[in-house]
Formats: sequence, C-alpha cells, structure tokens
Amino acid sequence: MLGTIAAKTERIGLATGVTCPTVRYHPAIIAQAAATLALVSDGRFTLGVGAGERLNEHVVGPGFPETVPGRHERLREALEIIRLLWRGGYRSYVGKHLTLADARVSDLPDELPPIAVAASGKASAELGDGLFATEPKAHVVSHYTAAGGDGPRYAEVPMAWAEDPHTAASGAGHVAVGADRVEGDERAAEPGELRSASATVREVDVLGKFACGSDVDRYVEVAQPFADAGFDHLVMQNAGPDPDGFLEFFQRELGKRIRSLTPG
Repeated sequence: MLGTIAAKTERIGLATGVTCPTVRYHPAIIAQAAATLALVSDGRFTLGVGAGERLNEHVVGPGFPETVPGRHERLREALEIIRLLWRGGYRSYVGKHLTLADARVSDLPDELPPIAVAASGKASAELGDGLFATEPKAHVVSHYTAAGGDGPRYAEVPMAWAEDPHTAASGAGHVAVGADRVEGDERAAEPGELRSASATVREVDVLGKFACGSDVDRYVEVAQPFADAGFDHLVMQNAGPDPDGFLEFFQRELGKRIRSLTPG
C-alpha cells in the first residue's frame, strides 16, 4: 500500500506508525522493505518501529516477551540488524534473541530513511533517529533530544470525526483503550481481551481525551499539548466512523489550523 502511494504521489510524506521488527517480521525483511520504499518515494519515507503488542505478534508461534526489558532487548537488536544491513554488503549477526546470516539489501537509497522509535520513556526514546509517541509527554522529547536526537518527532493526536461529538465518540469504541490507558493492553492476545479491558471506559472518558465531532477549536485544543511538548509531526489519527467526512473536514477547516500550531 505504501509503495502504491509513493508511486502515485510526489510530495506527501510516508511513515509506518509503527511496525514491530522482532517477531512476525524479521528485521532483515523490514530493512529491505524500508530501503525500497525510500527509493520509490525519492526519500519521503520514515521507518516507524516499536516493541510490538502480543495481539499482532503472537500468531506466528515463538511467543511474545512478557516484560518491557525483554521487548526492548529485541528492539535494540532489530535496530542493530537494520542499520548493519543499511551499511551495504553481505552481513551476519548473532544476538541474544535475533540472528542474521549472509544477508544483503541489494538496492540502498543514497540517503537512508530516518528510524522513528515509538517511546513512552527514556529507554526507548534514546534508540531512534526520530520519535513516535501517543501521549503529549515533554519528558519523552527531552530524553530524545538529550541523547542527540534531532529528527522528526511524531505524535498521534486522539480524535474521532463525525458531525456530532456523541456519534464520533461511539464510533471510537474500537480504540477506547486509548482514552484511558488500560494496564497491560500490549499483552492482550485476542481482540476480545481488549474489548473486555475497555468495557469500563465511558463516553465521557472518550470525550475528555479525544477531539470528537466537528468543532475545529476542540481539535486544536487537543492537539496543542502535543505541540507544547515538542512534537513537530502531528498525526491526526481519526478513529471516527466517517473517514471520508474527516478528510473533507481536514481539507476545508482543520489542516490550516493544525499546521499553524506553535509551542505555547
């Protein structure tokens, strides 16, 4: 899909937000795919990666690490493999969790894509060329910049579009856990577990955290803390029931306001 978008466009930036390069997909596969996208898009691609969630990763059988340190160990090794392959030539690697044997990415772009790492704290914030987050935490940006990070800083803004806020909030039920971070949601193995975990999230909780409905000022209000925290790429992640309506709303009213945001 990203390849098709890259081939049919000229200016729009592309990013994965985010993919896990440790269980379902070996980092060598991600390294090759990312290099190809960078070529096809003429340098418009950012590789967003994260430590993963059991829901997506457990299906291939080898198991999903239970602890945050275990997931971060694998992510660090994956990043080492990706960067090793991007140096060119045939490469091998033996880590605690991941291995690579005589692998090569045949076609590399002149300028490698930045790697934006999903982070919620210091350990993950220091790993990437860029940053990816879902909460407006200024200390995460500070950890990233203190480690020398000067690349793109992406953040997903919680929002759901519909003509009225109640319809928008009810349509955002499948991401309701984002309205009130449910402990352990990254360890859920089935969609039913997430539904059960989010059963206690009320409409008022969604309305309190999400921008819902068609009031432009509310969207700006929810997005502003992300700009204040130091994020410079705001991802308007629509969880509402009408994606086409949102795109029209963004083009007509919201885009200009969001792009003009500056840290308060």
